[in-house]
Amino acid sequence: MSRKPELSFWQIWNMCFGFLGIQFGFALQNANVSRIFQTLGAPMDSIAGLWVAAPLTGLIVQPLIGHYSDRTWTRLGRRRPYFLAGAVLTTLALFAMPNAPYLWVAAGTLWVMDASINVSMEPFRAFVGDQLPTRQRSLGYLMQSFFIGIGAVVASALPWLLAQAGVANTAAPGHVPDTVRYAFYLGGAVLFLSVLWTVLSSREYSPPQLAAFDDATPVAAREASSPKALPRRGSLIWLILGLALALLVAFTGLERELYILAGMLVAYGLAQLWAGRTQSQNALAQILGDLHHMPQAMRRLAWVQFFSWFAMFAMWIYTTPAVTAVQYHTSDTASAAYNEGANWVGVLFAVYSAFAAVAALVIPWMVRRLGLRKSHLVNLFLGGAGLASFALIANPHWLLVSMVGVGFAWASILSLPYALLSDHLPAQKMGVYMGIFNFFIVIPQLLAASILGLLLRTLFGDQPIYALVLGGVSLVTAGLFTLRVSEPATT
Repeated sequence: MSRKPELSFWQIWNMCFGFLGIQFGFALQNANVSRIFQTLGAPMDSIAGLWVAAPLTGLIVQPLIGHYSDRTWTRLGRRRPYFLAGAVLTTLALFAMPNAPYLWVAAGTLWVMDASINVSMEPFRAFVGDQLPTRQRSLGYLMQSFFIGIGAVVASALPWLLAQAGVANTAAPGHVPDTVRYAFYLGGAVLFLSVLWTVLSSREYSPPQLAAFDDATPVAAREASSPKALPRRGSLIWLILGLALALLVAFTGLERELYILAGMLVAYGLAQLWAGRTQSQNALAQILGDLHHMPQAMRRLAWVQFFSWFAMFAMWIYTTPAVTAVQYHTSDTASAAYNEGANWVGVLFAVYSAFAAVAALVIPWMVRRLGLRKSHLVNLFLGGAGLASFALIANPHWLLVSMVGVGFAWASILSLPYALLSDHLPAQKMGVYMGIFNFFIVIPQLLAASILGLLLRTLFGDQPIYALVLGGVSLVTAGLFTLRVSEPATT
């Protein structure tokens, strides 16, 4: 067995550069899709449900891409074919999104866009684990966070910048302003070119080379990498819970979006039951087995991810309606005040991304002083305070201060959990376990899409600002769960 060689700064730079473009796509989506939905006539209580396509797509796509990329080897390598294919599809979806003529077309385009982004993004996480030794992995994930921050700064602010340059920021009712359309066109071009840079400037270890390194199968992951039968009792519990929730929704008139959650529970129960009874070793059976027998560190980090991403999804969905309602005092999507407020949300998203890029430079110092888990706790607490403060601030310009905390939390969410996890994963299953780890990003987003509309209507008078307060509480909770996770050994 040999030790995996360390890479130079510029080698790490090149292998992470594609994340600049991927974040262009995500940032444009996060900052503008609710605006597009409202412009096309979506009522407030349906926005969360329309967003459900994005996390549901990730739930399906990411583990499959991880599973198959673990087993791929071509002239382009192991992960890079997926980078390139996803970039082409995402670029086309970005070009189409602001031209959607109807609400259902926009919702379908979001589905395609998010699936395509996930095809590129999921292998990027495994790429760091493949290429870097344990001691450099936190640097690799922080480099990704840096590019995410830089890309999101520019992409989130693009409509505002275009408006300052004289591009029309209002349009006829039911039409997306030119500022948004041109931003999506520019974002598509940047995404494709930056991913292409990583594809052409990076190299990959072949499967035999990876297997020869001394970090190929960490002790903590050996048990998880061995196949075991799935218990039938757990399958039946998930199935019964899903059916019970579906009946509850049907007979009590609860939000129809809860059918999504019920369907997930039923589908998971049925899939586990099938995988436990069959002798097949197809992709679904193997993914379910890996999910059920994941390492303990991954189980504990799942709770950290769950509450972190519930908060972020609440912010992405509801910041535009919250800020336009509270700080700009309007919900009229055709008004100048609404569009000014929506553009300011783009600026706020750019600012938290800028602080995330700065945080990516500061967090390594924090890690040296506090360790991975305490650093993550501090950053999540800062983010929770930042989100909750939206309810206390009247002047929209002071929201820039709130975004300092959100930026530090975001940089930490995108890097430290992966650094905490990667040392516990076998190299031959790095892709599939990174895909499964994203379940705990996707599931809270689906839950948020299912219940946030109900919570706002029944408990908070349909006031979207309280979704951001709930997000703040959720980030603090995630920070507390971080204390249950052990530090990885460094070599």
